[in-house]
Amino acid sequence: MDDVEKRKQKLKFKLRKLVRDLAKRRARHTELISVYVPQDYDLQLIINQLSTEAGTARNIKSATTRKNVTGALEKMIQHIRLYKRTPENGLALFCGNVAEREGQQDFQVWSVEPSEPIRIKLYKCDQQFFLEPLEEQLEVKSIFGLIVMDRREANIAVLKGKHIESLVHYNSMVPGKFKVGGQSAGRMARVIEGMAKDFYKKVGNAVNETFTKVKVDGILVGGPGPTKEDLIDGDFIWTDIKKKILAVKAIGYTGDFGLKELVEKSEDILEKEEATKEKKVLDSFLLYLGTRKNMTAYGEEAVRRAADMNAIAILLIHEDFPEDKTEELMDKVELAGGDVHIISREVGEQLKGLGMIGAILRYATA
Repeated sequence: MDDVEKRKQKLKFKLRKLVRDLAKRRARHTELISVYVPQDYDLQLIINQLSTEAGTARNIKSATTRKNVTGALEKMIQHIRLYKRTPENGLALFCGNVAEREGQQDFQVWSVEPSEPIRIKLYKCDQQFFLEPLEEQLEVKSIFGLIVMDRREANIAVLKGKHIESLVHYNSMVPGKFKVGGQSAGRMARVIEGMAKDFYKKVGNAVNETFTKVKVDGILVGGPGPTKEDLIDGDFIWTDIKKKILAVKAIGYTGDFGLKELVEKSEDILEKEEATKEKKVLDSFLLYLGTRKNMTAYGEEAVRRAADMNAIAILLIHEDFPEDKTEELMDKVELAGGDVHIISREVGEQLKGLGMIGAILRYATA
C-alpha cells in the first residue's frame, strides 16, 4: 500500500467516525447547517454566501430558531477563515447548536477533507445534517476502469463508487460506408482498415498510459459492434493491463450514455469485485493462521504487543472495533511501515470472531 492509499484510508477512517457522530445529531427546528465546498472552489465565495444567508436568517420569526441559525452561520464563517485555501479534495462543514436543553447555546463546528474529491457545491439548513455525499464516499471500496468504443469514437473513464469520471475522449477519422466500385473499392477498403488500425493504436496507447497512472481493480470494456474485440485481440493494449479486464459487454452506445450502459450491464460483476480486495487480505490472514500461526496475532492484547515490537506487516481491523483504538493502532503500525486494512461487516464475520482485530507479522514474536 503506497503513501497515497494510506492517506486515503486514514481520511476515510476519520470520515466514517465523523459521519457516525453527526448522524446522531438532531435539532428541534430547522437549524443545523451543512456546507459542501468543491475542490478548487474559492472559500471567499462561500463566506460571502453564508454572510448573505445570515442576513436572510434574521427574518426568521421564531427567536430561538433565529438565534440558532445565525449563531451557526457566524461560527462557520469564523471557522472557514482559518483555512488559507480549499483543501485538495474540497471541504465539508457542519455547524449547529448542540446544547441538550432548549434555550441554552453550545455551537459546535465540524470540518473534514473527504477521501475523494467533492464535486457538489451545497448549502442546506435542516433538522439534521446532510450527509449523503460523505456516506456515498464511504461506500467506495474499489476503482474500475471503463472503455467504450466503436469506429467513430472512444471513451476512457473510471468508476468510483457510483460516480463515473471521464478521462479521455477521442473522435476517429475513420470513414463509414462508401460507394465506389472496381479497384477503387479495394483500395478504399485498405485505406479505411489502415485508418482503423491507427485509431486502435491511438486508443490502446491512451489505455496503457491511463491505467499505468491510475491504479484500478479491474477494467470493463463495451461498445456496439466488433471494434472492442479488435482492440483487445490486437497488440494495442499491454498484457499486464489486459489481465485486468473483467468483462467485455455489447452495448448500444458510446460516449457518456455508453459509459452508463456499460456500468448498468456490469452490476453483477461489480458487486462481486467490491468485496474481493478485503476478502483477499482476510483469506491471506486466515491461511497464515492455519499454517504459520506463529506469524500471526489476533485479539487486542496480542496485536498491541506485536505493534509495540514493530512486528506487524499487515493489520486487519473490523469496522466495528472501537474508533479511538483503531486510530491509535493505525498510526502506530503505519509509522513502523506496516499496512492497515479496515474490514467491513459484510466480509469480516470471521475476524469478528477472533476479537475484531488481527495481524500478519514480519517475524514471530513468541
